[in-house]
Amino acid sequence: MKLATRPLLTQSVTTAVLFATGDVMCQQGVERKGLDKQDLSRTGRMALYGGAVFGPGATLWYKFLQRRIVLKSENATIAARVLVDQSVFASTNLFLFLSSMAVMEGSDPKEKLNNSYWNALQKNWMVWPAVQAINFKLVPLEHRVLVVNIVSLGWNCYLSYINSQKK
Repeated sequence: MKLATRPLLTQSVTTAVLFATGDVMCQQGVERKGLDKQDLSRTGRMALYGGAVFGPGATLWYKFLQRRIVLKSENATIAARVLVDQSVFASTNLFLFLSSMAVMEGSDPKEKLNNSYWNALQKNWMVWPAVQAINFKLVPLEHRVLVVNIVSLGWNCYLSYINSQKK
């Protein structure tokens, strides 16, 4: 199994595919562009970010949380991991996502962050703490990025949508 022998590569490729899928879902399901108007460069940017930034970052991040945040009770450990995940990784990842998308699109990262960051972070906090609590409690370390990626199909659709909005 490639996940066991090459976890970083496997998670990165899987994440790239699922980020691109989230964008296709957005363009076709939410924006209803039609296949002939699919913005392939936008889909490519999402895949690039997912595979080059989020996939490896999340894989290493979950290993870090597993090794470094261990408290006396399992529930306290899970709560601490969720708190650190949401205050450090989620906020940083969202910042990197919006900034890198702006750079790749040739637009102003500061403007993109001013227009989208706080609202998206608040939406993140409505979804991800519960997902991560379940993930940290029930899912083995090597499958956590996959669980996040599956839930992220909807989340990446949302991110793609807010990133594509012109303010």
